[in-house]
Amino acid sequence: MMRAWVLFSAVLWYLAGVVWQRSSLFYKKGFVFGLRGHPVKIYVKLHQDTPVLICMDVKHAKKEIVDPTYTWIGPNENILTGNHRINITQTGELIVKDFVEPLSGLYTCTFSYKTVKAETQEEKTVKKRYDFLIFAYREPDYSYQMAVRFTTKSCAGSYNDLLFRVLRKILDNLMYDLSCHVIEPSYKCHSVEIPEHGLIHELFIAFQVNPFAPGWRGTCNQSVDCEDITNHNVLQARNRIEEFFRSQADIFSHSFNKTLPAMHFVSHSFQVERLDACRPGFGKNEGLHSNCASCCVVCSPGTFSPDVAVICQSCISVNVYGAKSCP
Repeated sequence: MMRAWVLFSAVLWYLAGVVWQRSSLFYKKGFVFGLRGHPVKIYVKLHQDTPVLICMDVKHAKKEIVDPTYTWIGPNENILTGNHRINITQTGELIVKDFVEPLSGLYTCTFSYKTVKAETQEEKTVKKRYDFLIFAYREPDYSYQMAVRFTTKSCAGSYNDLLFRVLRKILDNLMYDLSCHVIEPSYKCHSVEIPEHGLIHELFIAFQVNPFAPGWRGTCNQSVDCEDITNHNVLQARNRIEEFFRSQADIFSHSFNKTLPAMHFVSHSFQVERLDACRPGFGKNEGLHSNCASCCVVCSPGTFSPDVAVICQSCISVNVYGAKSCP
């Protein structure tokens, strides 16, 4: 990367001489108890297992239970039975494995037990119902919007375009091995009056660092959920680019002759903002999913998300979770 810094610095000196460029809570212990009268919201990352759902509340869990029985009903309103995805224990504990979008919805457990009067042996059956709303979620896809500024001799001249092209090429090379690239690059030239320095010309450059360069799927290593890898890569790209511009500031601040080229990086002008996007069928809704506000949560029935967006849109004809279109 040092070679890129030196090369870019040389380009700047050259150009200067050119005339005219989750659950309501994430459960750390992995156990979730029911709550009488209120559904418990649980958020499960795509292709992960749910926490252990307990078919009773904390109060009953601390008591002796006589002849307990448990019945689980899934989102399709059918009684749940054990299979490769559904695991129900004799004590009514439910785990759903490899959770995916269609498994989202309301899970209801009916807990029955008996009370027995010791004196008369009179029995009474008591039933309790507990609701669990389970939603699949995935991490957003990250990208980074960045902005920098460079001084220039004039707002007219082909050297401004040349600087812009060279900068973009160097940035792409810095993160080539991460399958990230620059998208939506742009620049504008403005006259800036600086106290005690008069009027100078500056290029205001903006661009986005995106983790989906051609061939990006090859970085996934057959991972079902690639966003963990792409998000890691784009964060690495962000750090490299920040270090690159920091090096530009350092190079000129330690210049031996203290003579800056007419075109140089404006110290402290680097700005970065993370942008989140959700995959089709997922969206953010802080009001509905306040405890998973940063998550891309599966779109509920009555909504859909057709593309890389952030919000699920309304569609009354949709009656499934994770819809990607509105029929």
